[in-house]
Amino acid sequence: MNWSGMSLRNIQTHVLTLCLAFATSGVALASDVKDTSLRARADAKAKALVEQMTLDEKVEQLLNTAPAIPRLKIPAYNWWTESLHGAMGPVPTTNFPEPIGLAATFDEALVKDVAAAISAEVRALHALGRKTGKLGRIGTGLDTWSPNINIFRDPRWGRGQETYGEDPFLTARLGVAYVQGMQGPDPERPDVVASPKHYAVHSGPESTRHEANVFVSPHDLEDTYLPAFRAAIVEGKAGSIMCAYNRVNGEPACVSNLLLQQRLRDAWKFDGYVVSDCDAVKDISDNHKFAPDAVAGVAAGLKAGVDNECSNATLFDIDGLGARYKQAYQRGFISMQDIDTALIRLFSARYRNGDLPGLEGRPPIDTPPTPVTTPERDALALKSAEKSLVLLKNDGVLPLKGTERIAVIGPHADATRVLRGNYSSALSSPPISLVDGLRRAMPNATVTLVPGAPSITDGDPIPTTALRTPRGEPGLLAEYYDAEQTMPKRYASHADFAEHANKVTFKSKPSMARVEPGIAMRGNELTKVTEYYRVVWTGFVVPPESGTYRISLGGPNAELSLDGKVIARHHRQPWGTRSEMTTIELEKGRRYPIRVSADALLLSGVEVLWKRVSTQPEADLRAATAQADVIVAAVGLNSNLEGEEMKVELEGFSGGDKTSIDLLADQRRLLEQAKSLGKPLIVVLMNGSTLDLSWPKEHASAIVEAWYAGQAGGLAIGNVIAGNTNPAGRLPLTFYRSVADLPPFDDYSMKGRTYRYFTGAPVYPFGYGLSYSTFEYGELKVQVVDGSPERGLRVTTTVRNTSKRAGEEVAQLYLDPPDFEGAPRVALRGVQRFALQPGEQRTIAFELAPRDLSFVTRDGVRQIFAGQHRVSIGSGQPESGVPVQSESFTTTQIVPLAF
Repeated sequence: MNWSGMSLRNIQTHVLTLCLAFATSGVALASDVKDTSLRARADAKAKALVEQMTLDEKVEQLLNTAPAIPRLKIPAYNWWTESLHGAMGPVPTTNFPEPIGLAATFDEALVKDVAAAISAEVRALHALGRKTGKLGRIGTGLDTWSPNINIFRDPRWGRGQETYGEDPFLTARLGVAYVQGMQGPDPERPDVVASPKHYAVHSGPESTRHEANVFVSPHDLEDTYLPAFRAAIVEGKAGSIMCAYNRVNGEPACVSNLLLQQRLRDAWKFDGYVVSDCDAVKDISDNHKFAPDAVAGVAAGLKAGVDNECSNATLFDIDGLGARYKQAYQRGFISMQDIDTALIRLFSARYRNGDLPGLEGRPPIDTPPTPVTTPERDALALKSAEKSLVLLKNDGVLPLKGTERIAVIGPHADATRVLRGNYSSALSSPPISLVDGLRRAMPNATVTLVPGAPSITDGDPIPTTALRTPRGEPGLLAEYYDAEQTMPKRYASHADFAEHANKVTFKSKPSMARVEPGIAMRGNELTKVTEYYRVVWTGFVVPPESGTYRISLGGPNAELSLDGKVIARHHRQPWGTRSEMTTIELEKGRRYPIRVSADALLLSGVEVLWKRVSTQPEADLRAATAQADVIVAAVGLNSNLEGEEMKVELEGFSGGDKTSIDLLADQRRLLEQAKSLGKPLIVVLMNGSTLDLSWPKEHASAIVEAWYAGQAGGLAIGNVIAGNTNPAGRLPLTFYRSVADLPPFDDYSMKGRTYRYFTGAPVYPFGYGLSYSTFEYGELKVQVVDGSPERGLRVTTTVRNTSKRAGEEVAQLYLDPPDFEGAPRVALRGVQRFALQPGEQRTIAFELAPRDLSFVTRDGVRQIFAGQHRVSIGSGQPESGVPVQSESFTTTQIVPLAF
């Protein structure tokens, strides 16, 4: 709808019509409810609280930064909390594998354990916020904008690494596991409220996400884009959901009646709150032109069911954001009941998660533990990384014996930043690089790091082991300087903020000083430090080896000096600014004075990255290889190349997305050079999305897909290569040869995409992965439930470990339905991961409910089709060259299912 040129009266008429279409069915007012459940009691307390608020107080609570209301004893609260694969805050937290790696585990129980561990650390960060008085800042809430359960439909999407892959069934199972682990055993008393995102039909391109009008067929909507969201809400009982930026068939997702009312509230009976993606409500008017101005835009969003608006303007404490809602009320676009309904949902959640006291059975927020991390969670990070690794090829070279001479090459050989992936904390527990992991896993081997040529993936934080304070202690001396000025609580505009920020000066004497392990912003950990301060780190860099190093500075307001020379200086630069890398020669053991300063002006960020490289990489490679028995080459991408709406324009990359799935040109040359030297070549791939592995598949001795494996990634890979761990991960993605084999990126039709609809020959198929063990499947037995296959099936088989080594198997059940328009090739409908000792046999059973047996018609109707179906269980997809057993069954009735 385009409202430009319409009169105010006509605009009001259209908004009121929209209001009727979006009649809210959510929170029933407590006075109308006799239910005595915990939820009803929380709603009643929320209603009583909201009734005491003024209109001015109410409208401010609709934003992600909800200010304190002292007279009602309501503390400040910020709904913006991220914990995709680890909590993010001002102190070290546990960094687990990127979600695409967690997906490769095919292990629901593991993902649930990981989410529970993250949840405990999110609660600890909230407790820290209470202790420091920093509630109201990002990362202090008892909710999280996770998991990302969009379907990774196209390998070009930079944010696909955040998802659980390309399959709706696997994504649904892992999404439910994450939600349940995050929220805890009682969804009415969530430890942390989970917000599955981005609802819905959102998976790139990043460059057009704020204005994209995605047209999707009823079949693809029901078959691909909604199942995981339904599962997260209906089964997982997620307490929140995040609506996406894009339009869906003409309507912005955050005003979509189909999504927010018909499916979410009506069909799925969702009674939680809806949060917008950041600036998605702003997009309603500014980019989608669905509303004529910001006031009508927020009215449309609120009436449609958006309870909480995330605005990027809150990052700069911009004032007046709530005024748009007040104006919408004054202009008659929204009612007081619309406002109250949203607020009751929000405050009910804050009572139930324990942010607000007074709800029985909800224990008080504990004092934050020191440290937040634990040895048990570090062990879980290693376990999850090991389970995420996928062995794609092995000609017998793996596992190594543990006494070999190993040359480790490639840009990721000693890299640590790559392990974290995106949406991760710079303060995660100390990461373990591949070369260090190999040394730990094989203490009797000779592991030699071979520095390579400069690469666009270069850059890792300088580790504590290479830093010394002025007094010689590990780390650096950090001094904190308060701002001279008292800064405003709120700013009239971005320009007003910039004007004040440009005038900030800092005191000449530090308010505090301490030793810190490295260079990262930690001010929110400190009670004495406000949002406006300067921190200066001083000490020495002590290189572990002599050689050529590249070094750079990241951060909007920062300066780096090394050995008395200014390397880079940033003043009021855009967020994400990173200097060009400077090349310098450093001597092993020599102390080089370093000074780094960074200003925190509400937003803060700084990183100093370095990388040792070679000035004669080919000669060094030949020399090292001549003394080696085997070569391990670590290649791939990193989240500085692929990610969310990034300012990256390089060959093969654009705005965070990829334009090609080829290996980087310099990495292809490196692999070819290594292969030509005649030693066995083991390729380790670190990446968040699929790449063309045609060359390694043909020429390498072994391939390990490692993803962005988290803080323990290097040790996990080392353990697999050493044979200390038996790999069992499976691909949650199809690995294609070229984007030329796929439809255009901005075409959201599923035809020709993913293993379900791709008719070409992939390099490696979805569900594929090898082990050091071998397994054998027995014949399938298909049993009908309650006398009719339409009521469900029980499928059983036996699995035997036919090798001399204990290992884990991932049994996958696929259905091949009768032919119909839009039918998939096959579709995953069951997964079980389990361990077997040598020679051990186990009977496994899959219980298939009617929904598991259903598929979707051309017109979007989910039903059980009549006809012959084939069910297959094995180590991967049928006809993919792995052990699989199949059987057929017949249904005689068409059985429609509810949405």
